[in-house]
Amino acid sequence: MPNWGGGNKCGACNKTVYHAEEVQCDGKSFHKCCFLCMVCRKNLDSTTVAIHEDEIYCRSCYGKKYGPKGYGYGQGAGTLNMDRGERLGIRPEESQESRSAASANPSKFAQKFGGTDKCPRCGESVYAAEKVMGAGKAWHKNCFRCAKCGKSLESTTLTEKDGEIYCKACYAKNFGPKGFGFGQGAGALVHA
Repeated sequence: MPNWGGGNKCGACNKTVYHAEEVQCDGKSFHKCCFLCMVCRKNLDSTTVAIHEDEIYCRSCYGKKYGPKGYGYGQGAGTLNMDRGERLGIRPEESQESRSAASANPSKFAQKFGGTDKCPRCGESVYAAEKVMGAGKAWHKNCFRCAKCGKSLESTTLTEKDGEIYCKACYAKNFGPKGFGFGQGAGALVHA
């Protein structure tokens, strides 16, 4: 017996989808009102849809549920997100206590998350997000300053002596050659 007036079945509600209200995605038909993210229920279109097996998601929810996780995969610059994905149906593999006990080898943890280097100025651990390399050592961004005048330094403006870093001007004043002909400018004479 022929199927009069029927159409494909909706991938979300399994009801008949007629041509005027049809949205096709990955070979399946959906009602326009059923073409929603499985998690946040936002309307989707061809540019915002992400498919996982038979489920459709917006790109944001798909990334939270199936995307890479860990250090460096935040939602933007300087973002710290404490969402572990419970509302998306993601179960944490282990609790924080067992995770810290499991990392008995601090060098593996430190290799993955940084913190093995100690800042020569303050003596605290330097993590990747705040690390500046200078004079062969890792420094905090805030500690990467001239030891005399406190001016912020860059790799091109620093000079190192005995484990301390200086701006070129302070280094020249304190450790540079002194005497006749080695003044601060043209014709300058320094009296001691």
